[in-house]
Amino acid sequence: MKLLIQNGSIVDPTSDKIEAKDIFIEDGRIVKVGKQLNVSDCKVIDSKKLMVLPGLVDAHCHLRDPGFEYKEDISSGTRSAAKGGFTSVACMPNTKPLIDDKTVISYILNKAKEEGVVKVFPIACVTKGQSGEELTDMGLLKEAGAVGVSDDGKPVVDAGMMKNALLYASMFDLPVISHCEDLSLVKEGAMNEGVISARLGLQGIPSAAEDVMVAREMILAEYTGKPVHIAHVSTALSIALIREAKKRGAPVTAETCPHYFSITEESCDHFNTYGKVNPPLRSEADNKAIIEGLRDGTIDIIATDHAPHHEDDKNRIFQKADNGMVGFETAFSLALTFLYEPGLMTLQQIAKKMSTNPASLLKIDGGAIKEGMPADLIMVDTQTEYVFDREKLVSKSKNSPFHGMTLKGSIKHTIVEGEMVVEEGDLVRGA
Repeated sequence: MKLLIQNGSIVDPTSDKIEAKDIFIEDGRIVKVGKQLNVSDCKVIDSKKLMVLPGLVDAHCHLRDPGFEYKEDISSGTRSAAKGGFTSVACMPNTKPLIDDKTVISYILNKAKEEGVVKVFPIACVTKGQSGEELTDMGLLKEAGAVGVSDDGKPVVDAGMMKNALLYASMFDLPVISHCEDLSLVKEGAMNEGVISARLGLQGIPSAAEDVMVAREMILAEYTGKPVHIAHVSTALSIALIREAKKRGAPVTAETCPHYFSITEESCDHFNTYGKVNPPLRSEADNKAIIEGLRDGTIDIIATDHAPHHEDDKNRIFQKADNGMVGFETAFSLALTFLYEPGLMTLQQIAKKMSTNPASLLKIDGGAIKEGMPADLIMVDTQTEYVFDREKLVSKSKNSPFHGMTLKGSIKHTIVEGEMVVEEGDLVRGA
């Protein structure tokens, strides 16, 4: 298929430039980027008044497939991702069965090829059965298609095991993604420990539960000289610890999620289970620290932690409700609304956090608009405002705390390897 994107403002995450140029696409790749390209016999997309960005790359999501397809599956999850502007997603291993065996990776990749509309990259377990007792066969898992390892959903409790994981994974150039949570401090906690948890009579989760494990990972990365990636950072002290470790030259990267810079623990008030996530929504001070961490480069990546749950999993007493919220279809709008619109970050910086850097972490193609690269692109109207309605989500699950919020930005087109998946805001593949 031949495509010519005309009159768009190209956002280059690798520079400070936004330039009006055309993009010619053929056989799934970007053939030419230039001004006023003259190409015949191809489909033309007029992108006047639109920003053209590299397709978003999500380094942390849950597709729930295999095992929990009533919440989400590869078909519905990738359609939801495309609607949100993601062209590549990395799915976490806490499925059923867990992604600790090459046969599960084969299942995911084959199903994604048959039913998916964006690229899917499995992340495998650090330890077999996420038990924390024995490392997985990381070499075989990478050979099967894994792009990273994580026991996400559970911390690797034993420091010696994590040290060995960093050393072993580095042999295969696999990033280790750490879920930082000290379970002895979490206990039966249900939300952030603070005034609101006290008022609601809920046992809180202290921010120290995250901070203690982040500190451990900084020490291990610095000691071994092997890289670690910190998942879903949510606290001010974690940011400070990561910042200082980076200054010392420790091989550390980190991510946060849109809900940690856009809303706070107040979203859990009135026992609202849509605001229940892990790590929990924190304080306004933590929120501000997250934003500063994004601005100064301490946090490298904005990931969604897309965590779909059936209504029955959320419609319970707060303590028993499942943790997590859907994120694919709101992530970019939240970044525009809370980072770009207030002038805190540029579009180039946001594109770098949501495309270039995650592609680099996972060592996959993406994150740039350059000749020869796969034609993974999105076209965005940054000025549109809309009231978010969770009932209109493409995802099977509707567990979002942003219902009724006015957000900025609309994904008009999503192109994956030269194929139009979303056109004029509507799914045209897999719909």
